Formats: sequence, C-alpha cells, structure tokens
Amino acid sequence: GCGNSALSHDLHELGYTDVTSIDFSPACIAAMRARHARCPGLRWAVMDIRALAFPDASFDVVLEKGTLDVLMVEETDPWHVSPQAAAAMRRVLAEVSRVLRPRGCFISITFAQPHFRKPHYAQEAFGWSLRHAACGDGDAGAFHYFLYIMRKGQPL
Repeated sequence: GCGNSALSHDLHELGYTDVTSIDFSPACIAAMRARHARCPGLRWAVMDIRALAFPDASFDVVLEKGTLDVLMVEETDPWHVSPQAAAAMRRVLAEVSRVLRPRGCFISITFAQPHFRKPHYAQEAFGWSLRHAACGDGDAGAFHYFLYIMRKGQPL
C-alpha cells in the first residue's frame, strides 16, 4: 500500500537502492513509476496485500506505513474486532511472514496503540519477536504513532 508516499524514494535517497513498493491501484503504481523513473532501484507492482505474488523468503525487510490500518477502518470497537477484520489481518500477516527470509524484519508504522495491535502481531504462528515504541513530540494534544518491529525466527 505505498500510495503516493515519498517513503520509497526517501529510502532510495538514503542508500537503500533495492526497494519494491506495491499498491492495489494500477493508476497509483503507474504514476509512481513515472515520477521515479530515474531511480532504477525502485520497483513498483500492482498487488493485493492479502495475496502477495512474491516467492517465499523473498525479502530481508517488509515495511508498512498505515496500510494495515485500512483493514480496521470500519471497525466500531477496537477491543472487539470483527471476525472478518481479524481474518483479513491474519491473512496479510501470514503473507508478510511467508515472504520474509529467516531473521527478516517486519516494520509496521501505525496510529494503532499496542493494546489494540499487539494481539494481531504476537501470534505464535508467525514465529517472530515483537518490540514497539511510541513516537511523537509528546506535547499536550499531539498525536503519537507507534513503531512495531518484528524479527522472523525469534519467537516471543
């Protein structure tokens, strides 16, 4: 779910020259390909996060920024997620686990607080460790976002 975010390009500029970005929107991917044509290390693909077309153990790192939040957008009670949303989250996380190499890292950046998101991430089936940190300036009224880091092959 890269959307039109500058994150992929920013990573490229920081020296990460092998970046694959996906989104379900063909128009979005076409626009990003055109916008960043001068960066040969950036690859763009139309893909559904629930059914990744990549082979097993393809990536050292999978990074998502707000994409998983979309799976929960229609939920009215974050304490009691619907079976459909929970199943969709499980499916996506299973795909992430599948495409990660052993000891690979999954990074999730979200507004979802740990008491809501950790139950999804900390499932034994994924076999990954889980750390998290709150980020933000901490001023009164300011929002925080959360960074979750999971390492495959290091269970909780």
